[in-house]
Amino acid sequence: MSEHVRLSIPVGPDDHSRGPLDAKLTVVEYGDYQCPYCGQAYSIVEQLRSEFSDSMRLIFRNLPLVDVHPHAEAAAEMAEAIGLQGKFWEIHDALYENQKDLSDAAISRYAEQVGADVTTAMNAIADGGPRQRVEADFEGAIRSGANGTPTFFVNGVRYDGSWQFEPFSQYLSELLEG
Repeated sequence: MSEHVRLSIPVGPDDHSRGPLDAKLTVVEYGDYQCPYCGQAYSIVEQLRSEFSDSMRLIFRNLPLVDVHPHAEAAAEMAEAIGLQGKFWEIHDALYENQKDLSDAAISRYAEQVGADVTTAMNAIADGGPRQRVEADFEGAIRSGANGTPTFFVNGVRYDGSWQFEPFSQYLSELLEG
């Protein structure tokens, strides 16, 4: 593990968080909704959340790689706009579960399916708040040394091991035991 590569922006109350606030493990994921590796990691992270449900907190931050994923930024902004309505994790999950179609029309359809008000979300996007949040996440990722997606930090330190289930699960178990 890279003990010297630390999360530059500590986890705070404005982060999108799943799991116990007092969890012994805090996993921060920098992700891109259109990245196929993030799509693979999504199901693995869900398995990890199930296995470590009482001891793991998941934080998601945006790192849209727009040069290779043309729909990633729009998806991230919509997720942030829907998050303002208290449905971030619902749209996060819908975007990853439907990753193959992230057209504007599809993203709006997913927002409706999770019970969000699309007009309110579009107004929020037009006002620029979601874009500022995505840009702040992106800057934090770069300052933290995240150079691709997905990038994970565990308890503030970048995890450079395999994010496949077994090695990642073993690493988290070792941290819990240590």
